[in-house]
Amino acid sequence: MFVGSFKYSMDAKGRIALPAKLRKYVNPEANNSFILTRSVAKCIEIYPMDRWKELVAEKLDIINQFDPKEAMFIRMFLQEAAEDSLDSQSRLLIPKNLIEYAEIKNEVLILGLNKRIEVWNPDVYESYIKENLQSYEEIAKDVMKRNG
Repeated sequence: MFVGSFKYSMDAKGRIALPAKLRKYVNPEANNSFILTRSVAKCIEIYPMDRWKELVAEKLDIINQFDPKEAMFIRMFLQEAAEDSLDSQSRLLIPKNLIEYAEIKNEVLILGLNKRIEVWNPDVYESYIKENLQSYEEIAKDVMKRNG
C-alpha cells in the first residue's frame, strides 16, 4: 500500500526518483515496470504493472465501447498512457505530454495513494486542495458512511 507525500525535483530530462518508502511496496510481479497516465485531476497517475493489470481487468475491460461517454473516457485515459521501468537510480521518465498536462516545472509532489502514486506540481496541488476541500471531517464522514 502506497502512503505518504514526498517533494522531489525532476531532472532536465523529465525523470523523477521514486521514493524508497514507496518502492518497498512495489510487488516483484511488477518487475519494476510502471504505467504512467493522466488523472482526472491535473496530475499524473503511476501504477505498478501488476496493479495496472488489476485495474484493466476489474474496470477497463468492462467498459462498454459502444457507449459514447464510456468510449471517450477510455480514449482520454489511455491515449496519454506510457510504460517505463525504473532505471539504475530508481527513476522514471515522465513523458513530455504528461509533464505539460500536469503543469510540472522542476519540483514535484509525489503522493502514495494505496494502489497508485500521483505526481503533482506542488502549486497546482495546493490550489486543488483549496478549491475542493470543504473540511476533512465532512468529507471523511460522507465517504466512510457510504463505504463502511
